[in-house]
Amino acid sequence: MSTNRTGFETVTTTSTPLSTSTVELKPSYNIPVVLVITVIPLLLVQPWVGGAIALFGLFLMFQTVTLRLQFTATDLDVYRGEKLIRRFSYQEWQNWRIFWDRVPILFYFKEVKSIHFLPILFDPKTLKICLEQRCPRI
Repeated sequence: MSTNRTGFETVTTTSTPLSTSTVELKPSYNIPVVLVITVIPLLLVQPWVGGAIALFGLFLMFQTVTLRLQFTATDLDVYRGEKLIRRFSYQEWQNWRIFWDRVPILFYFKEVKSIHFLPILFDPKTLKICLEQRCPRI
């Protein structure tokens, strides 16, 4: 097993193909930081609105710090710390999409029985690579 650092993500590789190895996405603080920074002028003009947006940005920052996504050979696993909180089997997936390729901010996927929207709090490049390898679009 080897670990390659490119400056943007850490990818752990084994002798097995990537689609069967487990990949944990590196956190991306872009969305929370942009929200918190851009709300500063708004706090002077509209304190209530600015405060609400600032709280949302801090909430997303907390989620970025505590949540981890792992792509396994068969599932997308969501962890809070060391605890598995949700498992999404690829067999149940019907479609997925990353909104706004230039500035990815939202990840959507549809399972047989439900739809999920997640803010991109993880490395968007690795997210897209893993999705294309494990859940190719039809």
